Amino acid sequence: MAEVFGISETVVRFGSFAAVFAVMAIAEAVRPRRERHFPRSRRWVTNLGIVALDSLFIRLLFPLVAVGAAEIASARSIGLLNQIDLPPLAEGLVAVVLLDMAIYWQHVIFHKVPVLWRLHMVHHADPDFDVTTALRFHPIEIGLSMLLKIALVFLIGPSAVAVVVFEVVLNGMAMFNHANARLPAGLDRVLRLAVVTPDMHRVHHSTIQPETDSNYGFNLSIWDRVFGSYVEQPRGGHEGMAIGLDDFPGETPTGIGWALAAPFTASRTGSKPAQ
Repeated sequence: MAEVFGISETVVRFGSFAAVFAVMAIAEAVRPRRERHFPRSRRWVTNLGIVALDSLFIRLLFPLVAVGAAEIASARSIGLLNQIDLPPLAEGLVAVVLLDMAIYWQHVIFHKVPVLWRLHMVHHADPDFDVTTALRFHPIEIGLSMLLKIALVFLIGPSAVAVVVFEVVLNGMAMFNHANARLPAGLDRVLRLAVVTPDMHRVHHSTIQPETDSNYGFNLSIWDRVFGSYVEQPRGGHEGMAIGLDDFPGETPTGIGWALAAPFTASRTGSKPAQ
């Protein structure tokens, strides 16, 4: 099992998840950015239930996950970084940046390919936006994402530690930038020069299609700027903007049964709203 600074991968993952989740949940409660439209009780049971199912799904169906793939790639000198002699820190930074760019493009593809959008719409159908929205991904989407990560690991050749660091940072940043927390405007402007902030990513959850098709990044903000998908602010303002999908209004998407079945049973496609 991989270790990070002498600490087991499992402890690092769970500890970082619990710490970031707790901090963001408290920040939302103390200084919320928007008024909630639906109570936490129903939404949080659904969203936390989905992430529990996702974890079980991955453990049952994927005996080889990204960290294991990295260990195999290192032992067999597979992948770009295993062919280049870089200092460990530089190698780790290169790996994290390349993996982050790949996740950006994965997100774009899940929006553009209809069959993949049917899975990803479960994330966007959440009618409110808070730290638990970051965890609301259909198990099949999580499985496809894991397959992509494994393929990327064999292509790039990062160390197992770099993979753990990337996944921990990615998960933590996703909870941060989905949080319904109010940052000072000046701090938001500075932070979004480097990373995706809640105000930046919230635009992506707008019901207005050009805004839904923007701000795809989960971690580094540079990709949206470089690839032309950056939108600074929602046209309706953060307090007034509508969140979710117009195809599925109201409380229905807050149910876990609906969320799991929607890609296959929803009477409409969950298409992104018209401009």
